[in-house]
Amino acid sequence: MDLRDIHTPVMLGRCLALLGPALSREGAVLVDATLGMGGHAEAFLERFPDLRVIGLDRDRDALRIAGERLARFGERIVFVHTVYDGIADAVRGVGAPAVDAVLFDLGVSSLQLDEAERGFSYARDAPLDMRMDQSTGITAADVLATYGEGDLRRIFERYGEEKLAGRYARAIISARSDGRIERSGRLVEILVAATPAGVQRAGHPAKRVFQALRVEVNAELAAVERAIPAALGVLAVGGRIVVLSYQSLEDRIVKRAFADATTSTAPAGLPVELPEHAPRFRLLVKGAELASDEERATNSRSAPVRLRAAERIREDIPTKEAA
Repeated sequence: MDLRDIHTPVMLGRCLALLGPALSREGAVLVDATLGMGGHAEAFLERFPDLRVIGLDRDRDALRIAGERLARFGERIVFVHTVYDGIADAVRGVGAPAVDAVLFDLGVSSLQLDEAERGFSYARDAPLDMRMDQSTGITAADVLATYGEGDLRRIFERYGEEKLAGRYARAIISARSDGRIERSGRLVEILVAATPAGVQRAGHPAKRVFQALRVEVNAELAAVERAIPAALGVLAVGGRIVVLSYQSLEDRIVKRAFADATTSTAPAGLPVELPEHAPRFRLLVKGAELASDEERATNSRSAPVRLRAAERIREDIPTKEAA
């Protein structure tokens, strides 16, 4: 099947418009830090004939599919198997002193959601894996089998913002006395049984728990916390970054990192702002942009997206300690 039929890149037009000014420069380099099935990267490579792309992904299946999709661009794209917080090493690894643009499309990919056997979806019964890189790490089933009640409650509260975290943690501890919870269907049964009828009418009981397990298994938030500052660090002056987030926890991290980069560090009351205190970046959009009504109507996965963007306006000035 043509990948264009199964994968629609989110807010593609807006990403092209925001990153375009930085990519029109001769010899421009874009880092697609979440390559996925290559939808965004393909559009950029088509739009900018001289562009080179460094495509990162922790999912080997995604890299394989993107490699097939983007093979016609030859050496204009380099594929790197890494988590996105490895962006600085990836850029150095291809010999680039700096890059002109970075794109993050965070969260679970279309590929991972659509492959039932990966266990990301609560809508279909499958093994509880949830690893974005299936070559390493613990699975969601391992988490459910080995974490204590307190740890389960913590991740449901912190990563799923689940109000019934304690109730669900107790139900899982009780249920696993009959054996490991290996499949998504079994976990959904446990969660539904533990959910008051009134709460069930407000949304699927498993949604936030599945999100929390996925974030825990893949250490997603910790990776985002490292990745955004690292991405800002590899941008050349005039370079731009766009981040698409799909849950509030990710978006808060991005918002905070952008705020730090676009705020003066001058002490309060200083009569003149010294160069080393001036902001290094400026925001390209006010707050977080949403997908248009038209896009949300045609691509349901764009409904929760929040887009933030910034541009580097000056080089970092080394501190005396660093010098």
